[in-house]
Amino acid sequence: MCEAEWMLLLVLIPLIGSATSSPFFSPAAPFPSQISTPSPLPINLPALSLSFPSSTFTGSSTESMTRAECNLKISPSILVVRFGDPAKANCSKPSTGFSMLGWVNTQGAPVPTMESFLVWSVDKMTEWTINLVCYATADQGGDCSSNLPLIVYKPPKKVSIQFLNHTGPMFERHQYSLQCTVQDVAPVGNLIVTFYRGQTPLGQLRSNWTTEKTPVNESFTLIITPFKEDNGSQYWCEAKLELGPAGPQHPPVEMSQNLTVMVLWNPEPIHPTKLHMKEEKHLDSELKTNQQPLGSGTTNCYRGCFLWFALLAHLINRL
Repeated sequence: MCEAEWMLLLVLIPLIGSATSSPFFSPAAPFPSQISTPSPLPINLPALSLSFPSSTFTGSSTESMTRAECNLKISPSILVVRFGDPAKANCSKPSTGFSMLGWVNTQGAPVPTMESFLVWSVDKMTEWTINLVCYATADQGGDCSSNLPLIVYKPPKKVSIQFLNHTGPMFERHQYSLQCTVQDVAPVGNLIVTFYRGQTPLGQLRSNWTTEKTPVNESFTLIITPFKEDNGSQYWCEAKLELGPAGPQHPPVEMSQNLTVMVLWNPEPIHPTKLHMKEEKHLDSELKTNQQPLGSGTTNCYRGCFLWFALLAHLINRL
């Protein structure tokens, strides 16, 4: 082979090798320091938006709206009535959205009406527990209702006070049980009993029968410890029905009789030294009292001299 052909073969071999090796080999991955940062997104790409289906909150919003529209108004908001007295309450519905208005069928419940308000009333309250409920029927179906809190009360018939298991005088610093009994009162859960010594309040007690509505009798007990300063004091108790702002302006109050007490105490001990001094003073006082005065000193002197002169004259005459 000639020299020119060898030169041509040497030139073609590298070119053929580079062409055939490209499908089978890939360049090595760059080192971390050679990794380039990603290029920013094009400015004209649309922004992503996150949205929830509107139907997700449709049910709850509709329910709250319906509840807000069910706006029954009852006056008074709390009904407080004495047993046997007349009573009444007014219920009104929204101007739109509800057609029929009524009270639950109970004592004195009126016939339902299409008007915007309806009055419930009784000439004489003869029940202790009544479930007063005003309701309205919606035009689109369904209804709403509102309860009227009711308190039927009866002032205490009698209030009395006494000591438990004790009669007669009391001893100082001993404990005694003072009992206040309230008869025929309702509701006893609204009753407050206050114990007094003179005009000084000693304590207030409430009943545990908070759910009892009918009249009951109940006793309240307070532990006291008298002192000698309490001798002759008067104890008494007061029963008051606290019926709140909706109740009568002057709450029903009943007071017990006065219980006058006698307190016995030990006399103050006397120190032996003080006792000895008191005895000496007492003896000295007795001695001074028992001495009989014989006259003044001058008179005694004159009497003595007269006797001496009389004796001397008698002796001289005998001589």
